Amino acid sequence: MSQTVHFQGNPVPIAGQFPQVGEQAKPFSLVAKDLADVSLANYAGKRKVLNIFPSIDTGVCAASVRKFNERSGEADNTVVLCISSDLPFAQSRFCGAENVNNVITLSSLRGAEFKENYGVAIADGPLKGLTARAVVVLDENDKVIYSELVNEITEEPNYDAALAALK
Repeated sequence: MSQTVHFQGNPVPIAGQFPQVGEQAKPFSLVAKDLADVSLANYAGKRKVLNIFPSIDTGVCAASVRKFNERSGEADNTVVLCISSDLPFAQSRFCGAENVNNVITLSSLRGAEFKENYGVAIADGPLKGLTARAVVVLDENDKVIYSELVNEITEEPNYDAALAALK
């Protein structure tokens, strides 16, 4: 099943099935900044905010990482995972330059199946191979308690709604 979002008003097909509230999150393996493979199981027992975006080197994506970094303390027992197709080196450079240390960056470098499993794989057009902008919030048992596939990739997600799901 595919969905469509937009990039600067133009339709962009997205491959995979986007997680819906009430569903169990699919396991994943992504790459941490130290190049280690990290799975969903690494965060067992914690609530998770998956901040998914195309690239840390764009203004809106950078803003989302900064905003979640700033607001990460609003929810107890919660980790914010900032997930993109960027290499771990670029993610680390950004976080170092921006003094971002309350979120965890993860790369789909060796975890390409994540994109389709989470219904965020841009299937065509100039951004093909990257991820759409989305936020998925999971409870301690990896059940989806909030999900937003942002319709316009150049717009920020609804931070308040995502964080409210954790209250």
